[in-house]
Amino acid sequence: MNLNLLAEFTKRDFTERYSGSILGVGWSFISPLVNIMIYTLIFSQIMNARLPGATGEEGGYSYSIYLISGLIPWMAFSNTVSRISTIYLDKKHIISKINISLFRLPLFIVLSESITFLITMFIFLGFFIVTGQKLSTAMLILPFVYIVQQILAFALGFLLAQLTVFIRDLKEFTAILMQLWFWFTPIVYVVSIVPSSLSEILVYNPVYQIINIWHQVFVYQTIPDMTGIIVITIAAHALLFVTFLMYRILEKDIRDFL
Repeated sequence: MNLNLLAEFTKRDFTERYSGSILGVGWSFISPLVNIMIYTLIFSQIMNARLPGATGEEGGYSYSIYLISGLIPWMAFSNTVSRISTIYLDKKHIISKINISLFRLPLFIVLSESITFLITMFIFLGFFIVTGQKLSTAMLILPFVYIVQQILAFALGFLLAQLTVFIRDLKEFTAILMQLWFWFTPIVYVVSIVPSSLSEILVYNPVYQIINIWHQVFVYQTIPDMTGIIVITIAAHALLFVTFLMYRILEKDIRDFL
């Protein structure tokens, strides 16, 4: 699939979400803005939630920043995995008509979700500054962290996409998996409230390692330990390599089953 076709798929995927609406793509800015306002109102003003040791605690926005800075990368990761896992079923009408690379096809979802992520993050950064928080040099590592998480999301989604063609129940399984994974990752709660027996297991959750970096940078404004993300980088590339080998073996069968 050439770059022009990839760009066209990405454009259509992003714009079709709001087709028929008056504001169109404008909703991509309005929706995250409203969500941030809701989280801030509920947790900072109504529930008066606080986060021990976090920068900005006096202003009362520490927990909102903790929650939003974890949710934004999680949504990019979760949506990428979930949407890629059903890509061949969703686009089988295109696959049957066009000789398109099944390996490159899911890339437009990664790009589309990245555009959504960038828009949401831009709005969050505005909120972050307005609430009196300071930008730090530690934020320079976040683009690398995001790329790693999306490579992992692509590899996992690509694996599930191939298997889902043969085992359709995996579509429902993936939805349940992502829901359980969300609650197994400290996004709405902090690690300190988790029993020690469970917190020892959390370190093996790759998404926890990723989200923890976002929390460290935005909430505590410190440069985190990068050991975990380096291990995840290696693991993500290894998973991508294995799934690509599986794809080379199963490609013909995938097209036939569709």
